[in-house]
Amino acid sequence: MDIFTLALFTGAYAIAVLVPGPGVAAVVARALGGGFRGAVPMVLGILVGDLVYFVFAVFGLAAIATWFGPVFVVVRWAGAAYLLYIAWKFWTARPGAEQIRPRDESAWKTFLAGFSLTMGNPKTIVFYLGILPTVIPLDRMTPLAFAELTVIVVVVLLLIGLGYAWLAARARELFSSPRALGRLNKTASVVMASAAGLVVWQH
Repeated sequence: MDIFTLALFTGAYAIAVLVPGPGVAAVVARALGGGFRGAVPMVLGILVGDLVYFVFAVFGLAAIATWFGPVFVVVRWAGAAYLLYIAWKFWTARPGAEQIRPRDESAWKTFLAGFSLTMGNPKTIVFYLGILPTVIPLDRMTPLAFAELTVIVVVVLLLIGLGYAWLAARARELFSSPRALGRLNKTASVVMASAAGLVVWQH
């Protein structure tokens, strides 16, 4: 695919990822409450969800995605419920210097939370099934172009997603006292609950 089209897609996608939404809020909250490593599985889950929609768009499955709309509604509510559960875990966590993430919180569950968040995120749906076809000539898609676009999606989302996580984790490291960590946990809880609200109410 020509350089201009790839650059146009990269710019459009980077803007879409950078704009704060449920995904950014969830990653920031996870990093505030559990550090950088705790947020990585969520970023990876968001990435996999993005790749699923990317494949949908490239292979002309937009109609199928629309037909399965009720399924995505269920996924969105399930994802929001889990984000609320994580928010409650942060709110009730006992702060301490040894705390790197809320108890009983596995990387796999965090990954699934990020994945379900993306699958039910209207902003992601609009970009891949609405905006992407206007930026990329999907009717002239080749295996090489598909590989190039996939690399762009992976690199851009990881750079921005992990960048948000790193910045939030750095902010957490500035606080060392149990009281400060407790306040950070409360902040993470509120941000995570807000992300859950955005997932449910965005259409």
